[in-house]
Amino acid sequence: QVQLLESGGGLVQPGGSLRLACEFSGGTFSSYYLAWVRQALGKEREFVASIAWSGTTTSYADDVKNRFTISRDNAKNTVYLQMNNLKPDDTALYYCAASRVRTILLEEYPYWGQGTQVTVSS
Repeated sequence: QVQLLESGGGLVQPGGSLRLACEFSGGTFSSYYLAWVRQALGKEREFVASIAWSGTTTSYADDVKNRFTISRDNAKNTVYLQMNNLKPDDTALYYCAASRVRTILLEEYPYWGQGTQVTVSS
């Protein structure tokens, strides 16, 4: 059974940076398409970024382009989200998700972590 464990969240001031990590286990990491998804309090989950099996193809939500970078290390079974120039609107619970299918549709990700909280506030 695939399991995902996020880490790296915390409290950061506006304009600051954080790097999230998601450790994958229970399957062949390089066979999975990985995504970061976030959910702010009282709102629905929203797609943030995704990365293909080889790491060469990425997708981003419009409001995080040029601020966030998704990457993966297939040797360490880990996917990362580098978040720069953080804004209060980035405050949310950030989830890692995995799928065997190349997709940005959240309903096509069967495996999810528990999430890590990111709070951007002065």
